[in-house]
Formats: sequence, C-alpha cells, structure tokens
Amino acid sequence: MDAEEMQRQLQALTDRAEITDLMDRYLRSLDDGTFDEEWARAFHTEDVTAEMPIGTVHGRDALLAHIQRGMALFDRTVHLGTNAVIEIDGDRATVRGAQLSTHVLADGSESVFISAGHADSELVRTADGWRISASTLRVLWTQGPPPQRPDDTAPAPAA
Repeated sequence: MDAEEMQRQLQALTDRAEITDLMDRYLRSLDDGTFDEEWARAFHTEDVTAEMPIGTVHGRDALLAHIQRGMALFDRTVHLGTNAVIEIDGDRATVRGAQLSTHVLADGSESVFISAGHADSELVRTADGWRISASTLRVLWTQGPPPQRPDDTAPAPAA
C-alpha cells in the first residue's frame, strides 16, 4: 500500500467517524430539548430539507420551528439509532439507519408513545464539518396513544 492509498483510507475512516458522531449527537440532542439556532447550525445546512411524519420543511429556520413545535408535545424522549449504513462519495454522504423513539406525552397523562422506522439522511462536508442537508424519517409502526397537536383534534404522527 502506497502513501496515497493510505491517505485515502485514513480520510475514509475519519469521515465515517465524524458522520457517526454527528448522527449520534443529533439523536441525543433530541432528548436534551434545547432547540435554538446554535442547535440547528450544529447539525443542518442552511438549505436543509426534512421530511417527517409531522410534515416536510425546507430551510434550517423552518426545520428549527418545526422541531420546536413537534418536540413540545413530549415531556421526555429517548431516541435510539442503530444499524447505520454510511456511503461516502467525496464531500457527500448518505446514512440509512433504524430509529426507535420513545416519547412520554406532555399532556399530563404520562402515556408513552413509541415509534420505529428508518431514517435516511444526506450529508455534505462544509467548512464546519459534516452537516445534514436532507433527511427523511419513515415510521413503520407505532405503539401507544399518539400526541394531540394543540392546533387541532387529530393525533399528531410520530416525531
């Protein structure tokens, strides 16, 4: 193995570690509950597109507002991601993993709502490191009573 090949392999391993760390920190951040501009910049590009069961949004500011509204429906949460498959192509990458999310409703009932599915993300390398440029969460099953959105009487889909 020559020095150039060794450098390519080192870069691939470094990228993989940075992407894994970003995705793990993102899921942990959902449970910490601090959703502000600093949070949004730490994980997403300015032009991010996010498709979630509670709707699709375009742009970091819209995503931040959407996450703030959605996560306000829960008193506490635990988000777990596993089985991530990472594909890297230069300054772009994709990640597909399983996601299991447990939510305690904020309606005072202490009811637990669980959702499980797949999360697909597209990432780009920026001057500040890897950031999510697009994401899709596909919920495959749920258990327990879903939260009620304050603006209507229909249950909100899984967050």
